[in-house]
Amino acid sequence: MYQAFRQSSKVLLANPVRTILTTLGIMIGIATVILVLSAGAGFRSLIDSQLQAYGTNTLFLETRVPPTTKNRGAGVASADTGRAASAIAITTLKNRDLEDIKKLNNVVNDYGMVVGQKVASYRDVSKSVLFYGASAARFEIDKNTLKSGRFFSAQEDSGAAQVAILESKLAQDLFGNNDPLGKLIRLGDLNFQVIGVYNPLGALSGSGDEMMYIPLVTAQKKILGIDYLLFGIVQVQDVNLSESTAENIKAVLRRNHNITNPDKDDFIVQTQAQAMDTFNTIFNGITILLIAIAAISLIVGGVGIMNIMYVVVTERTAEIGLKKALGAKNSDILREFLIESIMVTILGGAIGILLGSALGWLVAVIASANGLAWIFSVPWYAIALGFGVSAVIGIGFGVLPARSAARLDPIEALSHE
Repeated sequence: MYQAFRQSSKVLLANPVRTILTTLGIMIGIATVILVLSAGAGFRSLIDSQLQAYGTNTLFLETRVPPTTKNRGAGVASADTGRAASAIAITTLKNRDLEDIKKLNNVVNDYGMVVGQKVASYRDVSKSVLFYGASAARFEIDKNTLKSGRFFSAQEDSGAAQVAILESKLAQDLFGNNDPLGKLIRLGDLNFQVIGVYNPLGALSGSGDEMMYIPLVTAQKKILGIDYLLFGIVQVQDVNLSESTAENIKAVLRRNHNITNPDKDDFIVQTQAQAMDTFNTIFNGITILLIAIAAISLIVGGVGIMNIMYVVVTERTAEIGLKKALGAKNSDILREFLIESIMVTILGGAIGILLGSALGWLVAVIASANGLAWIFSVPWYAIALGFGVSAVIGIGFGVLPARSAARLDPIEALSHE
């Protein structure tokens, strides 16, 4: 084995250009796999950080159009009021629902929200923005912090105060390098005083850091002209009881909305675990697809290695005949060429792992530069997969040329020119 390894190393080093070209397909395929798995680990860390913003002990409550009846309890949203993006807005979720939910065991707190779109302006700068109307309880549950200023109070919420908290990019767009605190901005036909600015929340917040937050009652009564909610967040005490708490919430909402058939629910209650399961299902499907595409490159690389090894066998036919004439067995020749094939693929796999890791690091740097909580990592199973696939390809596509070399007749091989 040592002599076969030594001989294979000499052959590969004697033809460095051919060796690199032979491993190119394997390099690209393995690099792609490593990049996908590394980026996937970083993306999962980003999702985890975004879920942490709501807290791991929260449930998400959202209205939906009942599958069997599209118009039951619904109204058409108009574009100028900036209601929900769909043509149908479910109007059955009310503050009373959240008050009843808050009375349940294991529920600590909750809040409701609405969303709309208006033009925000400050002096000669105008920008179309999405705004959230939320009750003050939001700031007791969510983990996002302010860069400067303060949150609005429960009294300001119930009194429909015209105060606003801006996300970081929106504050930059409207005020530049000036301090926005205490300044008045115009949202639609109303003036709002800026009382706070958020730290960057990240792209996956869905806002691009360009949203603003105002008291719920202000948004409902003074801008949207509605008395219902679009969605809500419920904070639980014991995360292990999230599933049963979600069922209790569904029972409360069905009672309040006069729903007897669960198929006609006009709401969705989702735990953080369910949200993560949904994400994992989608993400795993995408990952498998990308790895399948990378596998095509690996197969092409394997075929390339097999073809090159056939060429090598042809070039070294006389050498093979001489070795067999001097007593080399078929197994010795088979072992030598098979080791050479495996070494080529392992080399390609090692370079591919380094290249994929470098690209994964570059993705992490770019993501971090754009304000994303992206953690660079190369999972151990990605490295194991890289070397394992390389070895399998080396054996699988190298065995036929190796057998062809081992079966050469020594007399015919010696006479080959």
